[in-house]
Amino acid sequence: MILSVFIQNPPTWVVLPFVSLLLLIASGPVLFPKFWHHYYKTISISLGLLVGLFYIIKLNNLVLPVEAIAEYISFISLLTVLYIASGGIYLFFDMESKALVNILFLLAAALFTNIIGTTGASVLFIRPFMRINRYRLKPYHIIFFIFMVSNVGGSLTPIGDPPLFMGFLKGVPFFWTLINLYLPWFVAMALLLSIFYFFEKQNKELDEVDVSAHYSNTLIISGKRNVIWLLIGVASVFLDPNILEGLPHVLYHGKKISFVREFIQLSAAFLCYKLSNQKALKSNNFDFEPIKEVAFLFFGIFLTMMPALQLLEAFASAQKGQVQITSALVFWSSGLFSSVLDNAPAYLNVFAVILSDGGLSLNNMADVKQFMGSDRVYLLSALSVGSVFFGAMTYIGNGPNFMVKSIAEQAGVKMPSFGQYIIKYSLPILLPILIVISLLFFI
Repeated sequence: MILSVFIQNPPTWVVLPFVSLLLLIASGPVLFPKFWHHYYKTISISLGLLVGLFYIIKLNNLVLPVEAIAEYISFISLLTVLYIASGGIYLFFDMESKALVNILFLLAAALFTNIIGTTGASVLFIRPFMRINRYRLKPYHIIFFIFMVSNVGGSLTPIGDPPLFMGFLKGVPFFWTLINLYLPWFVAMALLLSIFYFFEKQNKELDEVDVSAHYSNTLIISGKRNVIWLLIGVASVFLDPNILEGLPHVLYHGKKISFVREFIQLSAAFLCYKLSNQKALKSNNFDFEPIKEVAFLFFGIFLTMMPALQLLEAFASAQKGQVQITSALVFWSSGLFSSVLDNAPAYLNVFAVILSDGGLSLNNMADVKQFMGSDRVYLLSALSVGSVFFGAMTYIGNGPNFMVKSIAEQAGVKMPSFGQYIIKYSLPILLPILIVISLLFFI
């Protein structure tokens, strides 16, 4: 959202729709699931339109809503093609459920997440992971999958996790994450896999069952052609007129807006679904409900968070010099927000504060590029790791978390409740690892 004119800050109360929506996302599926499932679309759209119309009518500001919608389209079109293409690939690893097999699977899936995103990888790999462990499947298998594949694993590229993709849309170079985040990624994955190995050794489910003859040690794949659509979706990310010269675009208040990339992604998604192997889709129990939920909720989030971004920037400018922004502060603040809210808007809000503290604006891509060349860019590492890693602390920290939970429950796994997830897994397992990451890299 780049502006070439002065934009009036909204009144503080305009943040209420944003706060309300995020609180409903957190509490609705737990406290009143039937009501939330029936009305979440209406609630999200209504709150988003309420804020958008307030900007247009009351503040006479069409710029921010238009740019918010443009960024939303870029965001959801990528997720859509990755989700559909992944859902049409059926994988069956006919291997014995051993600790080493599971560790290698999780590591490979985590790496692959950086190519097709947490959404795509979660949809693609959770079912084959459960099939490998079908004779000894426990809730901890799903929890560690959420930790590593749905969250931590995707911190090496902007495609890997929504917060990093939002940063890419704002002007962060594509390969910056790989160059700067590989060490925290390696340490976190090594620690998680080590703890997972301990859980595996305690799981004696197969000790009294002879299933050795059931394994052929082969890989069965259906829907291979969907890999082409995955590659098209990923390659199209680079078709950004602000990065790649020569693309057709419209210059809107200093920003080049072009939907060439989005047109390619949505066209690929449509063709992919029409041409997908129907047997593979059926075997994966594919449906559109998870991506529809993400699409409706993020429509509201993108519009309602506009005043939050503005007011945070204004607050940071007013407090400039009074509070020292350190990497530890950024890591923990972005992490805590990402744990209880959604990590994409948490990333954007904290990024806005960091830039404002230096007299820059997240709404200006030139300012973001200036920040990337400054001596304060180390703060972005803390922000990126905090937003991505802490997204695994709760079911609501990152979109794929609930998606994986739902798929596992459909398969008969008795998943922990919202509170049990935190008390039994996040706090005793993930939080100590995050403390280690903070002490090693962000002090």
